[in-house]
Amino acid sequence: MSHHHHDHGHGHHHHHHAPTHFDRAFAIGVGLNLTFVVIEFGFGIVAGSLALLSDAWHNLSDVLGLLLAWGALALSRRLPTVRHTYGLRRSTILAALANAALLLIAIGGIAWEAVQRLVTPDDVPGMTLVIVAGIGIAINALTAWLFARGGQEDLNIRGAFLHMVADALISLGVVVAGLLIMFTGWAWIDPLVSLIIVVVIGWGTWGLARDSVDLALDGVPGSVDPVAVRNYLNTLPGVREVHDLHIWALSTTEPALTVHLVVEPQIAGDALLAQVRTHLHDTFGIEHVTIQLEVGDPNYPCQHCPEEVRLAHKIGI
Repeated sequence: MSHHHHDHGHGHHHHHHAPTHFDRAFAIGVGLNLTFVVIEFGFGIVAGSLALLSDAWHNLSDVLGLLLAWGALALSRRLPTVRHTYGLRRSTILAALANAALLLIAIGGIAWEAVQRLVTPDDVPGMTLVIVAGIGIAINALTAWLFARGGQEDLNIRGAFLHMVADALISLGVVVAGLLIMFTGWAWIDPLVSLIIVVVIGWGTWGLARDSVDLALDGVPGSVDPVAVRNYLNTLPGVREVHDLHIWALSTTEPALTVHLVVEPQIAGDALLAQVRTHLHDTFGIEHVTIQLEVGDPNYPCQHCPEEVRLAHKIGI
């Protein structure tokens, strides 16, 4: 007869939960950026500056990105329901994905605009660019700073942070362009700077897109080494076999794990479970652990999936 022990580790005071304190950061960020979008649109129209107008559009995509990330954060704190037994934490992964998509669309638009303006440069008042974009740097840098400490641990917050850094860079580029135009009168500097900025943002966005697609496809989160986890479980005293090991992300901050352990019949279930859960939490930062214990009775074999066996061979375990 096989024993089923299901055990959940809830270590919710763990450092992986920093993002709960970002509500104020989101509120300030959205307020400041919306105000700046209005200012920038106004000056862009008055000065006839395409740089300012495209930057304003980009900033508007930022506000959307921030609202997305904020909404996901709020949803991720909703308690589990009968239907959504994990709550809605995964919405943070969807928001990170959407944020990456928004950024890629925004830089695509800017690149297209810049190429067209390289062909036919417009006269642009340099001073206006410098002043308005200068305000932009201050607002975006402040907002980015509000999110800086969460970027390491949470992909959703990293999305918001990258968005803001991207914006500060764009505004800096616009300032440089404005200064150069003032001193040289070369209108093509403006679109050229835009193209350089596009490359810089594209680089950061690609990483965000790749990581969030990975999590959406139930990939093992980057913070967890799956081979090390399997090795640890294999070396536990009394554990004869490890199979059906799955590690995935419940949200952008919470890894989860399920595994079947074939153990010696005399192994005390609860003590082993407590030990494994604590170790997985403290060493690998895995929040939710579900373990099925089996004694390997040949009359009731647990169905091995061939992929699992092949995987174990492939990584040499």
